[in-house]
Amino acid sequence: PCFILEESLLRKNLELISSVRDLSGGQIILALKGFSMFSAFPVVREYLNGATASSLNEIRLINDYLGCKAHTYIPAYLPHEFREVMERSSHITFNSLSQWERFRDEVFLYNEQHPAEKISCGLRVNPQYSEVEVDRYNPCVPGSRLGVTRDQIGDVLPEGIEGIHFHTLCENDSSTLKRTLEALGNRFGDLLYQAKWLNMGGGHLMTREGYDTALLVDLIKGVKEKYNLHVILEPGSAIAWRTGVLVT
Repeated sequence: PCFILEESLLRKNLELISSVRDLSGGQIILALKGFSMFSAFPVVREYLNGATASSLNEIRLINDYLGCKAHTYIPAYLPHEFREVMERSSHITFNSLSQWERFRDEVFLYNEQHPAEKISCGLRVNPQYSEVEVDRYNPCVPGSRLGVTRDQIGDVLPEGIEGIHFHTLCENDSSTLKRTLEALGNRFGDLLYQAKWLNMGGGHLMTREGYDTALLVDLIKGVKEKYNLHVILEPGSAIAWRTGVLVT
């Protein structure tokens, strides 16, 4: 059995995604969780400027096959791996305040020793709004341990935290993103004004037929202008959506 990927179809998807990036002024990066076929990374690298990882091995793939440092979010960082994670990452998102407090001194020391390659750190938040229908995949269900809720953070972002990261979509359209951003703004708007970047995670299936890319462009522009920050998206499925077949 084998997967057969049509390069022309992959390029068609990447052209659409890169056009959204260019029109919106946001940054769109590859999520290895959704597409990790590293033999195709030379093609991806022609269109996208970066990638996101959720494990150390994914970070290594990004470094070796895309030639860049990773945007990293690992729900549970292992102490014996964290030094290598820092060396190989440009951005690191932490899942909780206690996790940040556990590793922040290592980050501060690393940034002090590497002033030209400082790591920008972010905090994953839970806007307590999601339209994912299956609870198993919904990071906003009651009791979820993915991300920090508003009541856990004070009025000021913790020292050393520059970004806010949410990931609550799953192959959704831009109208879902619009409603999600409204919920995010209601709960975290004051903190967004303090941040340097906002990572909107993945689940933006912009290469699916019927997806409203014009609305997506407007939403990215609106967030950038309102909060004066850099916007990052991490589409996974959208990269290789309907670009090949499984032959068995």
